[in-house]
Amino acid sequence: MEVSEHRVPRHIAIIMDGNGRWAKQRGEPRLAGHEAGSETVRCVLNYCRDAGVRYLTLYAFSTENWSRPQDEIDGLMALLGTFVKKYGADLVERQVRLRVIGRREDLPAEVRRPLEDVEKETAGFGRQLIIALSYSGRSELVRAMRHIAEEVRAGTLLPEAIDEATISAQLYAPDVPDPDLIIRTSGELRISNFLLWQCAYSEFFVTPVLWPDFREEAFTEALTAYAKRDRRYGGVKSSDGQEAPL
Repeated sequence: MEVSEHRVPRHIAIIMDGNGRWAKQRGEPRLAGHEAGSETVRCVLNYCRDAGVRYLTLYAFSTENWSRPQDEIDGLMALLGTFVKKYGADLVERQVRLRVIGRREDLPAEVRRPLEDVEKETAGFGRQLIIALSYSGRSELVRAMRHIAEEVRAGTLLPEAIDEATISAQLYAPDVPDPDLIIRTSGELRISNFLLWQCAYSEFFVTPVLWPDFREEAFTEALTAYAKRDRRYGGVKSSDGQEAPL
């Protein structure tokens, strides 16, 4: 991978899109696309390790996805359970911490418990795989606002003391840095209610490649594009090359 280690994103987040279209193109049920996509997850974990990416967040299942046909939901939950059982030990061996963000209480107990077991077993590791399950960026912000409102009502927080750090501290994973790069597969041009607070200054890379087909070439293309970006965070470059305010 010919990307300078100084230009590799610390945190990559991926909107994994295109499983259904991949299956349809092959005349197979949608679940076949999800099964193929689970293999891509394993591959991307390896790519991130080799590139030096410290955090990988995957948008696996949104709160809106509960409106899908029940047989697809059941299949997805079963696939998730199988994935955790199959690769949980691999995460331990590779020293990757698993974390779940989202409304985990929505998940079936037979899925939630194995996830939480692996979370506990990997809690001490530095590199992280963060899976967004039953997740909604708006719901995450509503949850944060409610926690802050409770502190204000209890008298432990003054309204005028609320700032960006106050809100960030109430998110699902407040210690995880905002994503440097957000990748969306399948060519769709929308954020789909994903990390709405955290993506304020993320770089975006959209590829037409469907998620089950997303492999090292496409991953390297995303990293190469990111390395060429000029990240100014709302500022401009001064004459000496340093960032200066607008």
